[in-house]
Amino acid sequence: MRLDWRASGLALREPLRISRSVMAERDAVTVILDDDGELGHGEVVTSVHYELDVARIDAELTGARAALAALTPEEALVTDLPQVSPGVRAALDAALHDLVARRRGIAVHELLGVAAPGAVPTARTIGITSAERAVAEATGLVGQGFEVLKVKLGTGADELARVAAIRDAAPNARLLLDPNGAWQPDEARRMLRAATEFEVEAVEQPIASGTPDLLAEVAADSPVPVIADEDARTPGDVRRLGSRVHGVNIKLPECGGPRAALEIIDTARDLDIDVMLGCQVASSLGIAPAVHLAGAARWVDLDGHLLLARDPWTGLGGESGTLRIAGLVGLGVRPA
Repeated sequence: MRLDWRASGLALREPLRISRSVMAERDAVTVILDDDGELGHGEVVTSVHYELDVARIDAELTGARAALAALTPEEALVTDLPQVSPGVRAALDAALHDLVARRRGIAVHELLGVAAPGAVPTARTIGITSAERAVAEATGLVGQGFEVLKVKLGTGADELARVAAIRDAAPNARLLLDPNGAWQPDEARRMLRAATEFEVEAVEQPIASGTPDLLAEVAADSPVPVIADEDARTPGDVRRLGSRVHGVNIKLPECGGPRAALEIIDTARDLDIDVMLGCQVASSLGIAPAVHLAGAARWVDLDGHLLLARDPWTGLGGESGTLRIAGLVGLGVRPA
């Protein structure tokens, strides 16, 4: 089995501002596994937050090449992949699942042993911006068919004023809030209590990651469901949090791919807590593996490809608020 890859740029339609950064573009590396002419694809995107750039990705893939060359795709599926960063591991795991599923003539969700995702409503992200701009975005997205809106938040009381404006403009939308860990614990408690006024369904990682016990304390005081994100990257993380949080947000590039995500999903089910499927800004190729797991999630936030000026892959849709796997085999996406 031969491993190759190529890097390219992904430009956003417009800059996306969250509490810790502003993003206008990022690089993506397409991973290609070739087994006697049958190809499997995956994608890893760069991340300043995770110190993952093209040079590091290239070095990690170079290191993995020899190990994968000695394995068949089926062997690689059940073998621990080389010690690489979670994003690179996720791309390799996605490419393996794509390749093996294509060889068998089935979809990736069948290979994973999960139900077909069907039509999947996805959240659409509204970045940190003015209340006027946020209202315009929310109104437009609801008009396109989006039923779930995720609002990025920073610090300060005026952040909830923006949520109030969005709620007035989109009274029937389901709202999720995501401060990306920007709030201090006491501020988080105040903001979570205040958020009940706007019928918010859940809030992701309200405080900075790294203190899961403190996150659990904040969740215990919250009238709004609290979803662990960066504090729930592994099954061990989820078990440590247990049912002290209301759910976990699983991002395949952060946990290591479809196999790892499925283990976290099973762990969450054992604990009787909810699952959210999230994503990074990526092409349809990078988003597709998570869509195959969407039937296991209460909340689906897989809009990363919809934020791009040009998506180099196609097959997921989502422009009207609903994702659908178009292809019948593998990941179900193809070059645009």
